[in-house]
Amino acid sequence: MYSPKVGDGLDSLDTPSMIVDLDLMEANIKKLMDALLPTGRDIRPHLKTTKSAILARKLNAAGAKGGCVAKLSEAEAITAAGFTDLLITCEIIGPHKVRRLVELFRKHRGIRIVVDSEVGASAINDALAASDIEDPISVLIDVDVGLHRTGVAPEQAVPLARHVGTLEHLRLIGVQGYEGHLQHLHDREDRKQQCLASMKTLTETASALRAEGYSIDVVTTGGTGTAEFCASVPGVTELQPGSFIFMDTDYRNAVGTFYSNSLTVLSTVVSRQGERQVTIDAGLKSLTTDSGLAECKDRRYTHTNLGDEHGCLTWEDDGTPALRVGDRVEMVPSHIDPTINLHEVYYAHRKGVIEEIWPVDSRGKVQ
Repeated sequence: MYSPKVGDGLDSLDTPSMIVDLDLMEANIKKLMDALLPTGRDIRPHLKTTKSAILARKLNAAGAKGGCVAKLSEAEAITAAGFTDLLITCEIIGPHKVRRLVELFRKHRGIRIVVDSEVGASAINDALAASDIEDPISVLIDVDVGLHRTGVAPEQAVPLARHVGTLEHLRLIGVQGYEGHLQHLHDREDRKQQCLASMKTLTETASALRAEGYSIDVVTTGGTGTAEFCASVPGVTELQPGSFIFMDTDYRNAVGTFYSNSLTVLSTVVSRQGERQVTIDAGLKSLTTDSGLAECKDRRYTHTNLGDEHGCLTWEDDGTPALRVGDRVEMVPSHIDPTINLHEVYYAHRKGVIEEIWPVDSRGKVQ
């Protein structure tokens, strides 16, 4: 029976398999902590990347404080796996989700949520009021700092805070603003200046709320492409980078090679289609294409997609070694978060020997 185990070599793995180079991953974590911890900001990594309670604990052991998830179902999965200090960064809307939130909060009182509407805030308050839970849930107002995806307009933050203040089962603790539209800007100075403008909006909103008498202790923001700039802004208290731990070609192309591509998808050449073209067994079910095509780790080979199950590698240089049926290659994802969501398990290796095996706890958790 196929059952890879710790101590096996990578050659024991069937393909496609998601593998992590521990030396590179640990170096990425150290680089981020060395860069950001001295700023005094808390680091609350976004676990929509790793989808793993084990990796959340590793990040906290390195200096992070808690973690973020995007969706309620992710929070359910990560807390069930033993990691409970979570901020859910997307609004929780609809009766089914609200009921599930109440049950999650019943078990884990450290859960934090965001709101951007009176309707959403009131529904959560009413559900908590109807329960036997006396503790209020910690709430941040989500502020639109330019992404135009979720969040209130800055001038609407105070009116929303006033409404939240009337709700007995919600406790306002801060604001969140995510400048996701800036993460992959290739021009570093442009990315920095636009980020600083977004942070001005966020911190001024926090100040306006404090002027109204609200205790705004948390100002949370940032991603892998902007965290260093966010950390330089007085008033920002918390950073939410996620992709830095593994990276992908999209982030690498935007922000450079400070962090390494530590995660790859191991694939096998299954067919040869001419002198300089082979087919590999990693297609759309293994590698996403929303941010472009994945790349072969050995960049002498050019990748194209051939459908759900297959990809193609070609090469032009006569000096490039010909790939043959049975050869194995490593593919670097173009967008790390949804690629991980396609896989059930990580095989973490050091110099080719499997050292740890981690489940992808919140795989498929999109509710």
